[in-house]
Amino acid sequence: MVRGIQRKSLHEFKKKYQSLDLLLVDDIQFLGGKERTQEEFFYTFEALLTARKQLIITSDTYPKELSAFEDRLVSRFGSGLIVEIEPPELEMRVAILLKKAEQSGEKLPEEVAFFVAKNLRSNVRELEGALLRVIAFARFRSKPITADLAKEALKDLLELSRPPISIESIQKTVADFFKIKVADMYSKRRPAHIARARQVAMYFAKELTQKSFPEIGEAFGGRDHTTVMHAVKRIAELRQHDQEWNRQLHVLDQTLRG
Repeated sequence: MVRGIQRKSLHEFKKKYQSLDLLLVDDIQFLGGKERTQEEFFYTFEALLTARKQLIITSDTYPKELSAFEDRLVSRFGSGLIVEIEPPELEMRVAILLKKAEQSGEKLPEEVAFFVAKNLRSNVRELEGALLRVIAFARFRSKPITADLAKEALKDLLELSRPPISIESIQKTVADFFKIKVADMYSKRRPAHIARARQVAMYFAKELTQKSFPEIGEAFGGRDHTTVMHAVKRIAELRQHDQEWNRQLHVLDQTLRG
């Protein structure tokens, strides 16, 4: 538009943008205070709307909270469908990482995707950047991609200080890892896969918190402290004698510790 004004060819700008089928504008808030730009955008908006074309506008705030915008624009922004876009959930972040790795020609272990997704939660661009860094780090050192390697590659991206690990966060992380509901952690259900996941969560609750056996039992649906003691002993033995289980629990340990 600025170029059109400079060259006195604004009609070409209008012809191009007012004849679109779809107009997508990112970060509309940056037009705040730019009166001439807002005026031309208003005409473009009206022309496309009249022609029943599609407009999609993104902003870091709601329309009514946009500052230094003409009232007529704010009114029109607010008349459309307004959707708040949240960062993707854990499962979606894992899926995104696995897909992006596949597109890069890399086989990303699911536990590594889980570790990265659990620790980086802001947006997809950050996830992609972290994945590229992990891949480059592994290639440069000619090493396989593991959770430990990912932690080393991303150490400056991971939060430097974290709040104390809580039993609730352990239950949530373990439930996500084993693909069960958090409610199963303190329910009376006893299918084998749920009981084992519950034992793992109890084990890490003892390993990573200062809670006593009775306190941990209470947090798991009021279970007796001897149940917790048995779970801790059983998982410790499992880590010692089953290599695959030890590998998976090591990934969980690294994820919980951040």
